[in-house]
Amino acid sequence: MTTASKPPRQSPLKVDPATDKLISQGAHFLGLTKKDLVAEAVRVYLDQRREDLREGMVEALSVLDGSLKSDVMLLTGLTSEEIDAVGGIDE
Repeated sequence: MTTASKPPRQSPLKVDPATDKLISQGAHFLGLTKKDLVAEAVRVYLDQRREDLREGMVEALSVLDGSLKSDVMLLTGLTSEEIDAVGGIDE
């Protein structure tokens, strides 16, 4: 028996009033829904920033080595030396 997976739940996007006005005007004049305009804009923006995304992912992955210390470094932004200076981490 296979279980049908549920589609992801949609979540509201909260933006400031000035941005909402821009989205509304842009969607109106482009003949799109606000939802479609935002979706397309995000896709275009992330495509333009693809190299920045890649660099961020590579940097994050280079920190992770499977240890608790690497997890703490990634989550806190502390260096290995800074963690050791405050008592280190018991693995």
